Amino acid sequence: MEIGIGLLGCGTVGQAVVQLLQEKGTDYARRTESHLSLEKVLVKTPSKPRPGLSPEQLTTDPDDILDNPDIQVVIEVMGGTEASRDYLLKALHAGKHVVTANKELMAKHGAELFDAATENGCALYYEAAVAGGIPIIQTLKRSLVSNDLQSVYGIINGTTNYILSAMTEAGRDFESVLKEAQQQGFAEADPTDDVEGFDAAYKLAILSSLIFEQRIDVDSIHRVGIQRISAQDIAHARELGYVIKLLAIAKRGQNGFEARVHPTMIPSHHPLASVNGVYNALLVKGDAAGDLMFYGQGAGGLATASAVVSDLLNIVVEMEAPPNLLMGCQHPATEASLAAADQVMNRYYLRLQAEDRTGVLGQLGVLMGEAEMSIHTLTQKKHTPGKAELVLITHPVSELKLRQVVAKIQQLDIIHSVDSIIRVEDFTD
Repeated sequence: MEIGIGLLGCGTVGQAVVQLLQEKGTDYARRTESHLSLEKVLVKTPSKPRPGLSPEQLTTDPDDILDNPDIQVVIEVMGGTEASRDYLLKALHAGKHVVTANKELMAKHGAELFDAATENGCALYYEAAVAGGIPIIQTLKRSLVSNDLQSVYGIINGTTNYILSAMTEAGRDFESVLKEAQQQGFAEADPTDDVEGFDAAYKLAILSSLIFEQRIDVDSIHRVGIQRISAQDIAHARELGYVIKLLAIAKRGQNGFEARVHPTMIPSHHPLASVNGVYNALLVKGDAAGDLMFYGQGAGGLATASAVVSDLLNIVVEMEAPPNLLMGCQHPATEASLAAADQVMNRYYLRLQAEDRTGVLGQLGVLMGEAEMSIHTLTQKKHTPGKAELVLITHPVSELKLRQVVAKIQQLDIIHSVDSIIRVEDFTD
């Protein structure tokens, strides 16, 4: 069977898709019993050299792909949301199957795209949208379908993991490591999506919909970035037996579904603590399978293209039968109501600047005791003349109560400042 393919976008990932289709085309034909023909590739600049592509394959007109009857599968790796949404909706309404690597698109418009796919009997696959080459989407939808999924903890942004890893290894500050990451190509010139947690939130919205079996509004996900993490916080975490990571967490908590992205102190002996550099990892818990760990490259041309082409091959295999709606098109019909972030229970790390004199710890203890908030660990460090740095970790407390207590602490004349607040995760669910 001849399968025509249209490719929207030919940047780093798109070029890697072309490379895989060329280098492994014979193998793919054998595995799928179909010949895969890359008919057209949408680009902005046709004159730019593109290895392995002829001028006849390039186009600047998306309709050369979307209206082309010889194309059965459309692959989108162009990024953005508005144009890509319009193109994929048109493709689906034209009866074409779709593969996308676009996490922001799927997080914001996934429901609309899934509805269009179901309406037109098409497959919509998006493995590469979450963790690059790590096969997590199909694992959750297929291999773990026998489980009630309890939680997922993920390091799913390589840029922030690179920054925090470098800060941890060298004791450097955030700004200097960010600048280095930009120079080495690990961070964008505008790093906002990464360092402020937007990228991880997009991916978590997709994962959460599979965990909770309900639609997730990405704007309802509690999100905190890593910009305020300091070298002191990382050093104190190490002394206390922790490592700081930007975690994306989806879980069934005491107060309902939780979905949040924030810097988190995790025990240094935990498997996620050893995930460094640009690598990603996910820890999934099923009621039957227990804890499962997935680790690998979360970005990069070939790693992401691996997931894209795997989705393509799965679609091709399924094209001989009606699309499997459970695997390819099903999307939850109802929208989840997430637990309010201020009601979520966590332990917390606090770093304070206080007067270096007697009675400070007593006043602090009385205030926290009156609020029924207890201290798990407290360390006092000499900082500057007349001023001491206090580092403490609380027992589990709601964020609402924590904020109320912190507001009262800041009013004490013995306290100069509350410099840092970081959640502590013990993986007890």
